[in-house]
Amino acid sequence: MALRDTLPPEAAGPPPRPPGSCAKAPPLSPTDRGRLLAGAHHDPHALLGAHPVPGGIAFRALRPYAHAVRVVIDGERSYLTAEGDGLFSGVLPLDAIPEYTLLVSYEDADHEVHDPYRFLPALGEFDLHLIREGRHEQLWKALGAEPMCHQGVTGTRFTVWAPNAQGVRVAGDFGCWDGTAFPMRSLGSSGVWELFLPGVGEEARYKFEITSRYGGRFLKADPMARRAEVPPATASVVTASHYRWGDEEWMARRGDTPVHEAPFSVYEVHLPSWRPGLTYRQLAERLPAYVKDLGFTHVEFMPVAQHPFSGSWGYQVTGFYAPTARLGTPDDLRYLIDSLHRAGIGVIMDWVPAHFPKDDWALARFDGDPLYEPGDSRRAEHPDWGTYEFDYGRTEVRNFLVANAVYWCEEFHVDGLRVDAVASMLYLDYSRDPGQWAPNAFGGREDLGAVSFLQEMNATVYRRAPGVVTIAEESTAWNGVTRPTDSGGLGFGLKWNMGWMHDSLGYMEHEPVHRKYHHNEMTFSMVYAYSENYVLPISHDEVVHGKQALVSKMPGDWWQRRANHRAYLGFMWAHPGKQLLFMGQEFAQGAEWSEGQGPEWWLLDPAYCVEADHRGVQDLVRDLNTVYRRTPALWQRDSDPGGFQWVRGDAAEDNVFAFLRYDADGTPLLAVSHLSPVVREDYRLGVPEGIPVWHEVLNTDAARYGGGDVTNPEPVKSESHPCDGRPASIRLTLPPLATTWLRPA
Repeated sequence: MALRDTLPPEAAGPPPRPPGSCAKAPPLSPTDRGRLLAGAHHDPHALLGAHPVPGGIAFRALRPYAHAVRVVIDGERSYLTAEGDGLFSGVLPLDAIPEYTLLVSYEDADHEVHDPYRFLPALGEFDLHLIREGRHEQLWKALGAEPMCHQGVTGTRFTVWAPNAQGVRVAGDFGCWDGTAFPMRSLGSSGVWELFLPGVGEEARYKFEITSRYGGRFLKADPMARRAEVPPATASVVTASHYRWGDEEWMARRGDTPVHEAPFSVYEVHLPSWRPGLTYRQLAERLPAYVKDLGFTHVEFMPVAQHPFSGSWGYQVTGFYAPTARLGTPDDLRYLIDSLHRAGIGVIMDWVPAHFPKDDWALARFDGDPLYEPGDSRRAEHPDWGTYEFDYGRTEVRNFLVANAVYWCEEFHVDGLRVDAVASMLYLDYSRDPGQWAPNAFGGREDLGAVSFLQEMNATVYRRAPGVVTIAEESTAWNGVTRPTDSGGLGFGLKWNMGWMHDSLGYMEHEPVHRKYHHNEMTFSMVYAYSENYVLPISHDEVVHGKQALVSKMPGDWWQRRANHRAYLGFMWAHPGKQLLFMGQEFAQGAEWSEGQGPEWWLLDPAYCVEADHRGVQDLVRDLNTVYRRTPALWQRDSDPGGFQWVRGDAAEDNVFAFLRYDADGTPLLAVSHLSPVVREDYRLGVPEGIPVWHEVLNTDAARYGGGDVTNPEPVKSESHPCDGRPASIRLTLPPLATTWLRPA
């Protein structure tokens, strides 16, 4: 018996090639083959696709589970030889690499596809240069998933920054979530990996399969994804905007007046619970009309970026470039913002660059090493929230965040960013005990990287998006939060006045009989009122977690609580600074806010609201905004000390606060808050001379607001009777627990 007859069939030599098959290709080296199949190769395009070899052009494809692969050139089909593990290869006697496709045969069907490994990189050198420098201000156009036509073929370019990875592959629903067939190439020293996948388009679900330098393999959502699945699903979604904006007039004129010299009255909204169950487009049919009717100039959305846990209210973000999918698509959100603009309402968005959650499918240890977070554990973890902080000293991370701020302004036309938790970014020892933090290079507690990042972000946003305002939620006495960056400030346009909020609410919570001992809590804010450009916030944080709703903080019976609530709003709207009020407080709901149920709209139903109590407070807010917008004295000089004068700031025994506001022409408004439950007749207050008659333009005790209707209905004449250091004065009837506004008749 011949030796050949005793060998198994596969050892007797290769089987005869099918008709039209290729010649055998040079084999891959064991090292390259192993790294390629393990998803750990930095340059799969050098191994796959078409390449010149002695005798012609070698073709190699990686198609797991395929029964056969053929190369199609000008209609001619040539079989590639199976090499095992999903690899197919062969050589055709050609002089140059041709245009070709692959015909891949599976058990159930044949699929003719373009070979991803015949395409040049779809990301240019200039983009890579900007990414390396940390200066790509439109980073979302370079990284992530971008549907496009490349070399005459439609598909999607996938790019991701993962500098510590051994290899990266694309896994998606277009490949049964097996990334073996789609390894990406590393683009030099940039840390960016790239792959153009022909035929993959919008709506495709995908993740990046990363092999770390330690050999671990895991799936990660795209940090730059512009759309994501509805939680609890976590995949990224290929998307492109097809929305046509209709807010050209708004965008052209929104920056005509600097925000600190313009009316700015904000209604803060948690979109998922404002009217539970409504989508972005359904909200667009109701929210603009409601906000416009109440006279607010802006709405502020609590965070709308993708977040996995609804109970976080959006403050633990996993998809910084993707609007939450719970309410619709990115274009649906554009429709809502466009609708608000066309109604004359600006849109502020809460933005959270202070931290991100540790979910293993998101940003945390993205390529197996600390990447977006610092490597030093004393700086990486936020002790209050169980999250990671960003590494503000790393140029690529700063670029990720700066570009994200620009993204929301340019792609979604938002008019402002309210930056959450700025204090936690500025201080290395924030919520940390001694030994739990490391000082900066100069031995201080300031995070110099965070300071530099905030300055860069503000300068970039103001340069690229005229008319946009940035607002800091900053609770300390950091100097220069709203000072321009070129003079050493952080560069914000406005800052939340947390001190005013804390002190004034503390005063209001006292029984009137005790308020005289806390009088300074209402006046102290004027000591520092012009140190920054301020917003006076009654936000969601003040009406949850046992803090009670605004009206429920007030002392007394139900009538007194509502009276105190109304008087406080009148004081707030007259005080220097802009205003922000959280939803539900505009009609004095008594219960704390819950993200599960939202505002108690039923309180406005006449079937339940037989008095002008909740509806009366809502009417007051409407009138406050109406008079406010028509009275430049209340907003034109908010940052100018010359626009404010105390008339009576020391009337602690009477619980009275009286002050004047002036507009740019010197026209005044007199605001008087009387926070005792008694009527004071003939109460004399000094006023500027030369104004013979004053007229009451708002009184929070009016009957239509649910008050006792103790008002000053007739014109109030000025008398040549010196008072409060002024040569003239007027006599008023001060209603109980109420604020009155008067203007020259």
